[in-house]
Amino acid sequence: MKRRLAAILVADVVGYSSLMEADEEGTAARLAVCRAVIDAQVTECDGRIFKAMGDAVLAEFASPINAVRCAVGIRSGLALTEPGSEDSFHMRFGLHLADVLVEGDDLIGDGVNLAARIQQNGEPDAIDISAVLFEQIRRTSPYAFDDLGERSFHNIGEPIRVYRLRGEIERHVYQLAPTRAEPSTTKRPYSLAVLPIEAPSDNEDQRFLADGITEELIFELGRFKKLFVTSRSATRALAAGETDPQTIGDRLGVRHVLSGTIRQLGSRIRFSLTLSETDTGSVVWNDRLSQSFDELVERLDDVTSRIASTVLGRIEENDIATSRRLRPESMTAYEFHLRGLEYHRLGGITNENLRQAVSWFERAIDADPNFSRPRAMWVCARSGLPDFDGDDGERRVQRALELDPNDPEANRIMGSIKMKQGEFEASRRYHEKAMELSPSEAYIKGRSAAFFNFAGEPDRALKLLDDAEQLDPFLSVWCVEERAAALYTLDRFQEAIESARGLTFQTRRSRIYRAASRVALGDIDRARHIIAEAVASAPDLTAGFVRENETYRDPEVTRTLIERLTAAGLPQIVPELAA
Repeated sequence: MKRRLAAILVADVVGYSSLMEADEEGTAARLAVCRAVIDAQVTECDGRIFKAMGDAVLAEFASPINAVRCAVGIRSGLALTEPGSEDSFHMRFGLHLADVLVEGDDLIGDGVNLAARIQQNGEPDAIDISAVLFEQIRRTSPYAFDDLGERSFHNIGEPIRVYRLRGEIERHVYQLAPTRAEPSTTKRPYSLAVLPIEAPSDNEDQRFLADGITEELIFELGRFKKLFVTSRSATRALAAGETDPQTIGDRLGVRHVLSGTIRQLGSRIRFSLTLSETDTGSVVWNDRLSQSFDELVERLDDVTSRIASTVLGRIEENDIATSRRLRPESMTAYEFHLRGLEYHRLGGITNENLRQAVSWFERAIDADPNFSRPRAMWVCARSGLPDFDGDDGERRVQRALELDPNDPEANRIMGSIKMKQGEFEASRRYHEKAMELSPSEAYIKGRSAAFFNFAGEPDRALKLLDDAEQLDPFLSVWCVEERAAALYTLDRFQEAIESARGLTFQTRRSRIYRAASRVALGDIDRARHIIAEAVASAPDLTAGFVRENETYRDPEVTRTLIERLTAAGLPQIVPELAA
């Protein structure tokens, strides 16, 4: 028999038999509407329904993340069919990734059975997934999950770890969610893409080191104001498995490509770099190093200066001086920091990731108290966990800035803290400095755009977003969603709607500004549907949440935003708290 790997989704209506007993014809009619929602979502997510039994539907997907998106879409779609109704259909969802047997148009086997068991043990409206599927999406998921631990299921021989979808992740620097299908192919002068440094795939320590060196190179090169450096996410998205400089240059719109390898042999590191121009693919410059870790760290300033000199022709001594920053004093601290970043990249997909990131950053600080970056990143990671102490976070970032006042991330994070406190002028200084210190960092520009929009300068916010997307055509949704907010603030409501709808997936904020723009245009019915969809995906979305997070300097902007959202049906408090 034929077999194939598939992400299996099993969905079932909760209490269907009781509903049929109470109102047979009405329930049958509502089931038809439910099936229309399911069919549309499965098709939209490139899936296929391979079995339907009354109120239960089984579907397969080639993409695990599409399977999860489909479940979320079905749940939200059902909320839209009967917005506000207490008698709306509720479904349970079970998802699993498995090698299944193909029997005609049907799929059978242990993997299908397990997906069904996961669904049967879920709660109403729950989207539960197996650990096998979770591992496939944990780096790219726009959703957060709770770890339910190992569960035992009837006729399944061993316990299976299960995760439950909690909601959408608000935003995260490392979340890869392309905002364009392809970037512009126009090559900019003095432009460079830094490919991920290659390391042995079977050595975790060396892969961490290679990842860290890649970031160091992008960071240092980004300080040179004349040099256009594409972001880390852009090169990872387009260059995964791609090594041909001409192809990469055409797709990223750069004139030069920097590639390299790293190998650690005992206490020494062998590190090679190659700079190629992308018109012909010829090598412009290369260098090979064989040094201890400390020596390599000391030489990174020189290496980056030489690369930039090759691209630019020359670099003023002042630019070389400003490219230097404090570095860790020991390999142990640096490795701890890299491990923290690895968990931080996974973000709030589970709270455990953020706890692990915080733990590793703490170890980096203990190993090297003068290493500033993990202090700032500790705050960035910890802020995503419950009971985050903002005052403590501010003190920690202040200490990071005392150790290295020229760390752009520490400046950006402090700017965000000051904005939350309503200190907009102080926040402006930190955001401006962060962008000055790292002019080619797309994420810093993108997040600074949020500050300028809240500060009452939406035109500048749009300009920064344009600049950020030029630097990184794969800038995360968490940055690009700010365009809809800025357009809304400028009363360009139709453009705000189109910008938000153009995102690769919808967030709480994109739906907030779509709904408010619809109300401003007089389309209350559509706004109500958007809010119903938003609350179905994020039950804690309330007027209070908007007031706390949409922190405009002008309180009238926030007041009008909340008025419009309330008119669209946004609750004042979480419904279950009002019961």
